[in-house]
Amino acid sequence: MLEVKELTVHYDGALALNGVNLRVEEGEFVAVVGPNGAGKTTLLRAICGLLKEIQPGASERPRVSGTITFDGKRIDKLKAYNIVKLGVVHCPERRRPFSEMSILENLEMGAYLRKDKNGIKKDLEWVYGLFPVLKDRRDQMSVTLSGGEQQMLAIARALMSKPKLLLIDEPSLGLAPILKNNVFERIKEIQRSGVTVLLVEQDVSVAIDIADRIYVIAHGRIAAEGTKEELMKNTDVREIYLGI
Repeated sequence: MLEVKELTVHYDGALALNGVNLRVEEGEFVAVVGPNGAGKTTLLRAICGLLKEIQPGASERPRVSGTITFDGKRIDKLKAYNIVKLGVVHCPERRRPFSEMSILENLEMGAYLRKDKNGIKKDLEWVYGLFPVLKDRRDQMSVTLSGGEQQMLAIARALMSKPKLLLIDEPSLGLAPILKNNVFERIKEIQRSGVTVLLVEQDVSVAIDIADRIYVIAHGRIAAEGTKEELMKNTDVREIYLGI
């Protein structure tokens, strides 16, 4: 479904990604793990078309090379909204709700590009089933939600775009363990419903337990790839990169 080839990204001369190769098959749950600053978020932003403008804190637009293909079509030259139309949807780091809008309005914004009213209504009930707290508080302003509730809202809002491939960036960031487990259970349920998932996560222990395959990224490069069983057999990968 997704193929990334020789993806290289420079920010103001600094190398963020260096020749990254990655693939995701339809129906898979793939995780990308690694420390802060390894290039995980940059990878997702490149896939979904968000590296075509000057980034916060940068003095120039990132320089990007390599190819990104989705369902046999090159998307690395497309605008972000056209990538969403194809079914690649990004759930960003740190949740980022539209704080001046209610929960329901945030979910409706997720469906902004859609015209199928009956499908939107059906998907709204689906995400309410995944995250009942959102239905209970649908008229509440999103800024008043807890961190865990905002993460649920961010995932639900992304689902309202009807993704074929869902990109999720650091969903466990700042969450208590019990909330973290609940969020990951819902993500696994989303995959079982037929949505392909590419997850970026710093919490290695949780990510490798639920993913079908794992990529380990360090210093902008893919350091290792495989299933949990394959990675755990490699002592160097386990100790140096996974810390297990």
